[in-house]
Amino acid sequence: MTELDEKTRTELEAATLRRLVAHLRDRTDVQNIDLMNLAGFCRNCLSNWYQEAAEEVGLDLAKPEAREIIYGMPYDEWKARHQTEASAEQKAAFETNKPH
Repeated sequence: MTELDEKTRTELEAATLRRLVAHLRDRTDVQNIDLMNLAGFCRNCLSNWYQEAAEEVGLDLAKPEAREIIYGMPYDEWKARHQTEASAEQKAAFETNKPH
């Protein structure tokens, strides 16, 4: 593998995150509970990580602002447009697999 300098690595990671966020914005059919059950993270996790990264560099980013960055719209609007009620099976899987 080619050795990457820090700047290039950071740029590639940033581009990858932007692509992931764009993909999740396009795939509104994929519910957060499905992501949590299958991958152990969801859009809310991404927004929390984004908020934590901002805090690490001294930026004050509120949870609603971080969520809007990830969702591409206010969280309540996204929920009203795209979130469906979780099935009993999805809820049971979440209880079994949820992070501690």
